[in-house]
Amino acid sequence: MAFKIMSLTDAAAERITEIIEDSDKPVIGLRVGIKNSGCAGVAYTMDYVTEPVQGDDHVTDKGVNVYVDPKATMYLLGTVMDFEQSKMSSGFTFTNPNQTGACGCGESVTLKAADLKAIADARVPA
Repeated sequence: MAFKIMSLTDAAAERITEIIEDSDKPVIGLRVGIKNSGCAGVAYTMDYVTEPVQGDDHVTDKGVNVYVDPKATMYLLGTVMDFEQSKMSSGFTFTNPNQTGACGCGESVTLKAADLKAIADARVPA
């Protein structure tokens, strides 16, 4: 059985739904990717999606549409997105099996590419 490229915790799905509902423009989901950043190599990116970008991988989890930049798919395969809140901070976190390191401040991570067959299997509709 194929598994999803990414999945969401209940807290992440709830927070994304709140953000979408509070948006002042029509938003259909969230786009996740990575960019070169920080001392460890890359940082996660998130943007509103008003219309799907052709070629993006699309995941629906807990009623939320997540679009994954295809250049990031090989680094995000198997990732679980969460939303954590404490007295000092709140934000989205990523538990990524492809992460091999992180910088001390937590702003960037080092990722390795996932197995290409696993990516192909994840893209097959379940």
